[in-house]
Amino acid sequence: MDFELTSEFTPTGDQPQAIQELADGLRRGDKYQTLLGVTGSGKTFTIANVIQEVKKPTLVLSHNKTLAAQLYGEFKHFFPENAVEYFVSYYDYYQPEAYLPVTNTYIEKDLSINDEIEKLRLSTTSSLLSGRKDIIVVSSVSCIYGIGNPEDFYSNTIRIEKGQAVARNAFLRRLVDSMYSRNEVEFKKGSFRVRGDHVDVYLAYADLGYRFVFWGDEIEEIESFDPINGNTIEKLEQAIVYPANIFVTTKWRMQEAIKQIGDDLVKQVEFFRDIGKDLEANRINERVNYDLEMIRELGYCQGIENYSRYFDGRPAGNRPFCLLDYFPEDFLTIIDESHASLPQVRAMYGGDHSRKKNLVEYGFRLPAAMDNRPLKFGEFEEIVNQVIYISATPADYELDKCEGVIVEQLIRPTGLIDPVIEVLPSLNQIDHLIGEVRQRAERDERTLVTTLTKRMAEELTKYLARINIRCRYIHSDIGTLERVEIMDGLRKGDFDVLIGVNLLREGLDLPEVSLVAILDADKEGFLRSARSLTQTSGRAARNLNGKVIMYADRVTDSMQKTIDETNRRRDKQLKYNEKNKITPRQIVKTSKSIMGRPVSQITGETYYVEPSEVDVAADPLIRYMDADALRKTIDKTKRSMEKAARELDFIEAARLRDEMYKLREILDKQK
Repeated sequence: MDFELTSEFTPTGDQPQAIQELADGLRRGDKYQTLLGVTGSGKTFTIANVIQEVKKPTLVLSHNKTLAAQLYGEFKHFFPENAVEYFVSYYDYYQPEAYLPVTNTYIEKDLSINDEIEKLRLSTTSSLLSGRKDIIVVSSVSCIYGIGNPEDFYSNTIRIEKGQAVARNAFLRRLVDSMYSRNEVEFKKGSFRVRGDHVDVYLAYADLGYRFVFWGDEIEEIESFDPINGNTIEKLEQAIVYPANIFVTTKWRMQEAIKQIGDDLVKQVEFFRDIGKDLEANRINERVNYDLEMIRELGYCQGIENYSRYFDGRPAGNRPFCLLDYFPEDFLTIIDESHASLPQVRAMYGGDHSRKKNLVEYGFRLPAAMDNRPLKFGEFEEIVNQVIYISATPADYELDKCEGVIVEQLIRPTGLIDPVIEVLPSLNQIDHLIGEVRQRAERDERTLVTTLTKRMAEELTKYLARINIRCRYIHSDIGTLERVEIMDGLRKGDFDVLIGVNLLREGLDLPEVSLVAILDADKEGFLRSARSLTQTSGRAARNLNGKVIMYADRVTDSMQKTIDETNRRRDKQLKYNEKNKITPRQIVKTSKSIMGRPVSQITGETYYVEPSEVDVAADPLIRYMDADALRKTIDKTKRSMEKAARELDFIEAARLRDEMYKLREILDKQK
């Protein structure tokens, strides 16, 4: 069926133009396009309309699972009649296997698999192989990691029709081959039970079961039923049972894999002995033989993914199969926040390779483990077909791919416009700044000031405090949690001025800030590059009275680019407001979270405002965690937050902090 967009909103502003340009580009066969959309312009709604226009199976890639959960919810709302799937890592908690040669420390793999997320992943692969074209898959970078061979997954799919001749025992064997287990005691996902001439199958990828009624060697009836109460839902003429595991394989491949693993083990043992590494030779011999015994007896072993190359039938060095291989050839890829998502895709292979290299060199794994990996960036580029990058600040990579041609979405439904930029001499800049700050404080508005050094930020704070201006400074020496508390204090009005270096840039949503002052704006460099100045100036775009003052003795090329681009956007926004008689309306937001970006309280409009509150609890991964998994996830989130803080990534650290607090709330409710 076709995509059916369901929404009470209509495209407004420059959304119709963006939709048309993107759709036309896709029809022309343009491989790369970039949507430059300012924050609050309704980019998700635009993309939903594009998907409906071009009618292509679509992958939406997000750089973190929290934003992926938000996008999943939005697209489910827009396309209730179509297949909107969610594909993220199915681990509640995951500690990868590693070896640290410096301290001779081996870290065993530790994980907790979330059954509900595994169900959603199986639902994704099943939908993609069902032949449907009306599919949207919202995914994290998990989509570039190895999963089973799609040919094996498809070949283990069971298609049954009413009246079909099939022996019951043959049907049961096919279920076992598809990784379903017989369980007469506990009927759970991925299992089946036999009751006389009835065979009940609890689908691994859905919350329903199929009941097959036999008459001799013929299927007499097929019906779907509720596995909880057993009530019949619908009588069916046919049914398709997809495998219960993404890593399904065939018996022939299993036998071949065992033989190849044994052959490669002999070669690796001989290699270690030839170079005098007897310890490593004994270690790999013992570990692999134990794994082979487990595979022969049980069909799996701990760390079986390290042998995936053998089970997939891939030559050494070939890339693994991944979710992208399950899509039809003509699929569309949407990369959300591309300036952050693409570097993450690019970085995945390097980290995995470094960890696996030690495991192989020290005899913990066979060299084939290196082929169980995420895609290299070049491989990712080869697989994707047509791509739309979405970003408010596209990086050079996206611009190069699109040859500088971008689709713009600069009009905000709220009518808010980009700030005025004023250039003033640096002579007596502090005295002038004090006057501007006091004007804002009288109107209960806030000011951001950016300096070039931490020392200058501290000294300026001391000076302003001495003349009774309420202010704080923020930079990399401030602890993560303290930084976030400082930002919360600014929004609440505990002080009027926040002074920083490079942390007051992209992503901060502070509608109370009406003035951004950039000191020494003419000092060319990373902190005063065109992109940096544009991002910093954007912090004043959430306020009706937004203004940027650049203190400088000359106008540099970077300053001029920022001024020209901002003026161009303002001109377009003002003309639209004037033509459509729109009065800009201040966004009033709750102060629950700096990085949570709460939902605008503007209501009763016909335009779509993106839900800006990223609710961690809405993530299907979180909703089904038990207390132990939640505690592990909280610890992992805290470590990630501290790591982001050490790397001066305040935006990510603040987001992780909010996520950690939300997880603690969920854990407290479970007690």
